[in-house]
Amino acid sequence: MGTSEIIPQEIVENKILFIRGRKVMLDKDLALLYEVETKMLNRAIKRNMDRFPDDFMFQLTKEEYAELSRYQFGTLKRGHNIKYSPYAFTENGVAMLSSVLNSKGFNYV
Repeated sequence: MGTSEIIPQEIVENKILFIRGRKVMLDKDLALLYEVETKMLNRAIKRNMDRFPDDFMFQLTKEEYAELSRYQFGTLKRGHNIKYSPYAFTENGVAMLSSVLNSKGFNYV
């Protein structure tokens, strides 16, 4: 959000995962693309939860994330367990997230 650079299509495509029969992107990857901290992105989501129905976003189960981690990131190192399961956003959810993050009320500092 700090710049208006165009992100190469390959970078975005490499962040798209297939989970629960849907193409999704994880909160941490979207935070990187929007140049905000993941915790700030998640805070904005929680403040606007009514704008994210189940077909826009869902939270991974610990089992789903463990399975994903095994294939995507290798084994987590001791002491690096996640505290919260990440959110996964469908295409509509990404569009809504963009709207939320670009709203005047969002403060990502």
